[in-house]
Amino acid sequence: MKYAVIGTGYWGSNHARIAAELKAEGEIDEVVLCDVDESRVRELAESYGVRAATDYERLADLGVDAATVSTPSTTHHEIATRLLGDGVDVLVEKPLALDPTEAWDIVSTANEAGRTLAVGHIFRHHPALCDLKQRIDRGELGRVKYLATNRFSFRAPRATTGTLYSLAVHDVDISNYLLEDRPEWLYCSMDSVVREGIDETATIVMEYENATSVINESWQVPVFGKRRDLVVVGSEKSAYIDYLEDTVLELYDSRIVERDGALSAREEGKQVYETEHAEPLRAEVEEFVAACRGETTLSAPGSVGAYTVELLELAERSSDRNETVRVEGPALAETPGRVRFDQSR
Repeated sequence: MKYAVIGTGYWGSNHARIAAELKAEGEIDEVVLCDVDESRVRELAESYGVRAATDYERLADLGVDAATVSTPSTTHHEIATRLLGDGVDVLVEKPLALDPTEAWDIVSTANEAGRTLAVGHIFRHHPALCDLKQRIDRGELGRVKYLATNRFSFRAPRATTGTLYSLAVHDVDISNYLLEDRPEWLYCSMDSVVREGIDETATIVMEYENATSVINESWQVPVFGKRRDLVVVGSEKSAYIDYLEDTVLELYDSRIVERDGALSAREEGKQVYETEHAEPLRAEVEEFVAACRGETTLSAPGSVGAYTVELLELAERSSDRNETVRVEGPALAETPGRVRFDQSR
């Protein structure tokens, strides 16, 4: 397999490292790094002893079989559809696109071309989160009632995309992933004060049939340093993950009990579990390569990425209108399709 990495900026350089490691281990045969910045891509390619290119439109002519697209989000549709149409399997970094129509068009192009399309929802490969997902599926937490996510830091807002598409894209998908469900109602509030048109703070509330997910994202919170965590509250146990610690999962044996008609809180301590270490990005790329060979299925196929973009668009609409919006669409287990914006409460 000849593998290409398109875009060699901060995150793309990590993809280049992973590709070079897989080549050294014999998992892939050749690597091509591609970027419009010729000096940067040639320097990086030389450091790994691989080929450099500057024109993604010629990658199929070079015999590339599969590629990662880690360019700016505004270019994902153009690059991904061209590669898929040329017969190249593609892993697109999140978000799949910045517009639902473009996102679903990428999915349609992959289906029509019979190619593999994956989306970089990397937290589906986070070791502690994967462990938590297995425990939820086994019923250890009982019925999941509530999820709360915080991603806080203090930095200047990006010039291209705000916290909704840069940060909340992760947590919207994580909620759907853990619950194996889709929200019925969604509310979002965003602030754009520092840089006009770029949200530096976003709060989303997603109501599912039996659970609520509250997502808080901000680049304007200087009091925690960098904070990224998740709380999941179940009827039997609750869980806590600090995303900055890839392998640690905390379970709290706490529940509300009824005795003689009276309710009381029972807390019986917590257990800390350490999962096996695995770099999420490497696990993501390895799974993609295996899926291209027909050896496994994808944790985050293109339809997952497109649906997440749909929900982000509804979040924007909710914020603009200051309304809670109803989400209508097929059940998660059904064939994915466009969700529909219905009406406010």
